[in-house]
Amino acid sequence: MQELTRPVGADAVDFTALHNFAALRGQLRVSFTPRCNIACWFCHNEGDVPPPLTRADRSRQPRTRALDPDGYLNFIRALMAAGLKRVYFTGGEPLTSPMARPVLEGLPGQGPDASYTLITNGTRIRTHQAWLGRTRLDKVKVSLHYFSDESLRAIAGTRITIDTVLDGIEAARETFPQVELNTLLQQENAHEVTHILDFALERRLPVQFIELVDTDFNEARASSAASADAILAYLRTLTSDERIEIAGVGQGRRVFRIDGVEIDVIHRDLGRHHVGQCGTCALRNRCVEGFWALRVDHNGGVQPCLLRDDLRLDVAELLSDPDRLVAAVAGHVTSFTEGTL
Repeated sequence: MQELTRPVGADAVDFTALHNFAALRGQLRVSFTPRCNIACWFCHNEGDVPPPLTRADRSRQPRTRALDPDGYLNFIRALMAAGLKRVYFTGGEPLTSPMARPVLEGLPGQGPDASYTLITNGTRIRTHQAWLGRTRLDKVKVSLHYFSDESLRAIAGTRITIDTVLDGIEAARETFPQVELNTLLQQENAHEVTHILDFALERRLPVQFIELVDTDFNEARASSAASADAILAYLRTLTSDERIEIAGVGQGRRVFRIDGVEIDVIHRDLGRHHVGQCGTCALRNRCVEGFWALRVDHNGGVQPCLLRDDLRLDVAELLSDPDRLVAAVAGHVTSFTEGTL
């Protein structure tokens, strides 16, 4: 993988682009680890080498970890102080990482309009339920791309059972006031999508159905991607409460409400938030997301684009200096939005 390290100077940095990104509800996605206890074929691993490729070829390893708990917390505090309020914790599977507990237990107070969300496959929630309940997490979002042992095995290459995942969802419901589900639409689960929806509605859990984001990592099985058309048609038989949201950053979405439960469909036809760097990007025709998240990896990198790791900024050496750290990130976001990286 190519790496990009830019010189850092705190003077004369324009913070406008970073502040605008924050005002548009851009996400800060913090990856604890590229490792996972399952291996979903479509995994993009926040831009690192995903588990299925490492399983198939041991020479393809993700980056090594450079951040300790203090490094993570320094980064989170600095970027939240700079205006980024929506923090998502990801992996790999974040609860497989030894970083998860000390970081999540040490999170600073959020302040107005801020939130912390854990994104997980659900298999480790029951094991870690006691201490998770003492953290400042506002929400847990569980990936539920399967609804049987057969589809779980076909999609994630694991012997873990669907009962483990469903029990993890119940553990999350017991622990957190907000629990949501997300489901990637694919040929392997097409026969189960309505069952997943029924499961969510019975428990009054918001659920998001997502069309595949094409990356180099999942191109070998791109034919497994499924359109959202079928679930859209089905939802319209259940409710007439439908609206389109194209605001802030990221993809547009269709939002349905059924008996007060919100169902989102992330639909590639609804637009995206492109910026200056996207104008001449050779990968733009594959990009259905645009600029909606700053991804922080366990190696100390910041990446504004999932498809372009050559735009990654290394900030590992700046974690003890919040002013220089924020200046570096702000300068990088400015250059990205202006198309000068």
